[in-house]
Amino acid sequence: MPMPASAPTPGVLGIDIGGTKVALRIEPSGADGGPGGGADVAPVESSFPWTPAASVPRDLADLTDGVAALRARWNGPLTAVGVAMPATVDPAGRVTTWPGRPSWTGLDFGAAMRGLVPGARVAHADDGDLAALAEAAAADCPDLVYLGIGTGVGGGLVLAGRPCPRPGHGSAEIGHMLISVTGAVCTCGRRGCVQATASGPATLRRAAAYRAATTTGVNEPDGGGGGEPAGVPFAELRAGWLAEAGWAVRAVRESAQAAAVAVVSLTEVLHPRLAVVGGGFADGLPGFAATVDEQARVLGRPGHPPAPVQAAVLGGLSSLSGALLLARQAD
Repeated sequence: MPMPASAPTPGVLGIDIGGTKVALRIEPSGADGGPGGGADVAPVESSFPWTPAASVPRDLADLTDGVAALRARWNGPLTAVGVAMPATVDPAGRVTTWPGRPSWTGLDFGAAMRGLVPGARVAHADDGDLAALAEAAAADCPDLVYLGIGTGVGGGLVLAGRPCPRPGHGSAEIGHMLISVTGAVCTCGRRGCVQATASGPATLRRAAAYRAATTTGVNEPDGGGGGEPAGVPFAELRAGWLAEAGWAVRAVRESAQAAAVAVVSLTEVLHPRLAVVGGGFADGLPGFAATVDEQARVLGRPGHPPAPVQAAVLGGLSSLSGALLLARQAD
């Protein structure tokens, strides 16, 4: 006798658009699994790499294919979609700035995302802001600063349980806080942003230069952004970091110090209870958050200790978790 088909389960879709990959996850809708009786239905998830410097049509085609493939594994309709993204979007929903994806400038982001799942409610927000909200919920901490270190440096602030700045007033651009006006050149074109030192690509480039200097005597990077070697593969940096190789330790600790400067500065102004370090790059380096905390202790001043720093509870999935929270709010 054939088994009866399972009842369709309404779901919500979270999309985390990163610098080098897109992560997708569908979960039952509703806080307790939704009206379809899906509390015991397992989520489905997937990811795919972004093609570097691709056109908007290619990117949207990849997104469409990725969503369609994941939906094929889900038995039920999608009621809402939450999108975490690193671009700056104006009040009309158009992309104004996305250094990693300049072809998206001027695109009606909301309309493009609605086209992925026709009929579903769609909401989008800055990936750092969403990651901060997700981490605040996971840590049960209403006053928190989040740094997401990956292809870039994202960030978010939650104060009294709410995002800061308040909706309609932009995002917490922690990656673009200035920490040295003579520092390395950032992808935004300015010198000295946190991202210019602490991001994954910046760390990998410095690591390559430091390693080359120890073996061939070539000049080390001067922070000018030109003439630097290609970055070492992440796996080699991780191995060097774990083996305490000098070139790797130096490169990683410089990134940790840049993150620590941001934490200390934000503590002086906003007094969060906790600082959380996540993102794919940081999550892949054991002990990175502890190194940021160590550097922050050094930079603190008597009577005014910086917020304690810990690794993200959600690891490299903070933004995706935030996208799902956003989808549930839109549901």
